[in-house]
Amino acid sequence: MHRVLWKRKIETTVASISSIGEAYGVNGKQLSSQYKEFISQYREWDQLGHASEYVLFKQNIGPSLCIDETSLSCGELYTVVTNRSGHGGKGTLVAMIRGTKSEDVIKVLEMIQLSKRKTVKEFTLDLWPTMMWIVRSAFPNATMTNDRFHVQKLFYEAIDELRISYRWMARDLENDEIQRCREQNIEYVPFRHANGDTRKQLLARAKHVLVKHFTKWTQTQRIRAEIIFEYYPELKAVYDLAMELTNVYNKHYDKDVARGKLALWYNKIEKLGYGCFRTVTNTMQNYYETILNYFINRETNAFAESFNAKIKAFRAQFRGVRDIPFFIFRLCKIAV
Repeated sequence: MHRVLWKRKIETTVASISSIGEAYGVNGKQLSSQYKEFISQYREWDQLGHASEYVLFKQNIGPSLCIDETSLSCGELYTVVTNRSGHGGKGTLVAMIRGTKSEDVIKVLEMIQLSKRKTVKEFTLDLWPTMMWIVRSAFPNATMTNDRFHVQKLFYEAIDELRISYRWMARDLENDEIQRCREQNIEYVPFRHANGDTRKQLLARAKHVLVKHFTKWTQTQRIRAEIIFEYYPELKAVYDLAMELTNVYNKHYDKDVARGKLALWYNKIEKLGYGCFRTVTNTMQNYYETILNYFINRETNAFAESFNAKIKAFRAQFRGVRDIPFFIFRLCKIAV
């Protein structure tokens, strides 16, 4: 295959060079070496000198950006800023900066002219205060929108914490019953619900029921849910509130109407009085306005999560990243 064709193939395929070479009957290691040293112009790359610390592509900035973090190797975190209009291909990557320390990330982003940074109208991000400080400092005109799925995930984590507390109670009850049977010298027969689950099994298997919308339950899950909600009405109460939150997000309310809807939902959470939901209520209080900003353009951080998934899939092809600058170089060929 001609050198130009190899270059095009490698720079448009999310796969290791070795696997690409093997697919065409070429020595993969030799092709990888040839690409790195001769075909790709990697050694002349203008970002090579600082690629292990950051890469920056000022031309890819746009009105709607996302910020998230990803791990490249051995838990080494990088902050990634992406342009939604790039759709994961050319023009997507704006910056990739080693670490998540706000001062370091801001320092790199401020290399972009202030006039350009002021053209950014919206940033979607998760609920990390560090990320919010980065956006507030580097992009003064941008509206911050907290990702709806992170808000919902936080609530589901609180539900799961409540489920786990009931499971511990079920364990304690089972241990007491076993001890009682031992003292009375009789065989222990565990209690079983109508679907055949023991108390512990019911609460263990409830995890998958409680995070799914009821319209997506299988028949088995529907039966299990009926039993769970009969024996643990508190779980039904918080599950109903999870569905109510989903409905608020799914309705095309404007921001002012959504403010009222979320306030009513918040009041119901407070009335429950469960300690495991204190984090949810505190988060709602602290990020109320940026959570509500979702209802302006209905943007989420799913694009950033999707781009990070592509990075992880790309990384998996290498079975670990040894040469981080070269890995980022290849990533940039696909997304810059």
